[in-house]
Amino acid sequence: MFIDELKAAAEKFNIELNDNQLEKFDIFYDLVVEWNNKVNLTAITDPSDFAIKHIIDSISIWNDDKFQSVESMIDVGTGAGFPGIPLKIYRPHIKVTLLDSLAKRINFLRAAVDLLQLENVELIHSRAEDAAHSSALRETFDLAVSRAVARLNILAEYCVPFVRVHGYFAALKGSNIKEELQDAKGAVKLLGGKDVECIKIILPNDNERNLIYIKKASKTVGKYPRKAGVPERKPLK
Repeated sequence: MFIDELKAAAEKFNIELNDNQLEKFDIFYDLVVEWNNKVNLTAITDPSDFAIKHIIDSISIWNDDKFQSVESMIDVGTGAGFPGIPLKIYRPHIKVTLLDSLAKRINFLRAAVDLLQLENVELIHSRAEDAAHSSALRETFDLAVSRAVARLNILAEYCVPFVRVHGYFAALKGSNIKEELQDAKGAVKLLGGKDVECIKIILPNDNERNLIYIKKASKTVGKYPRKAGVPERKPLK
């Protein structure tokens, strides 16, 4: 059963989940599997893999010390809701915004939020490049998170503009990060970031991951992020 796999993974990773959280994660897992038949949400549906690679991986980015004052969070390019929904279940006091460019995924997320009875969750159907120039969203969040596959210098351009000064951008990355960190130094500075911290973790399946934390030191210049497609073609250096 999925819930047993999640309990075991959480215990191994030293994450405490109460019965209500476990129940919500179980419901979420069933809903993802159900919707996956009609909408391509994830290739990971095995209970053990889902528990570790989606739930524990998503929660791992939360840092109680850094995020003590975090009250609002945006998940940029959330896809099937990772890491945003697991983080909302794990820390329910946070106001969460889930941003994605694909309407089918937003429809799924709406069903998930309703079924899980999650409060203070906003869904936005938009590209990050457009949404980050909205006055209602730009530099309004304590925390921006992303598990998207873009390189860090590109991902920072999408995400840092959403973060208020003194807030954080946090990204989940794979094991080979050294070159990305080097390439992202200039971009982070241009975007108003200051400190870039990389913390290596080992998931319960022994896979290595890197948690990237970037603190926002100053406002992002108005021209960033650039128009759709430009960050990928001409990454900031």
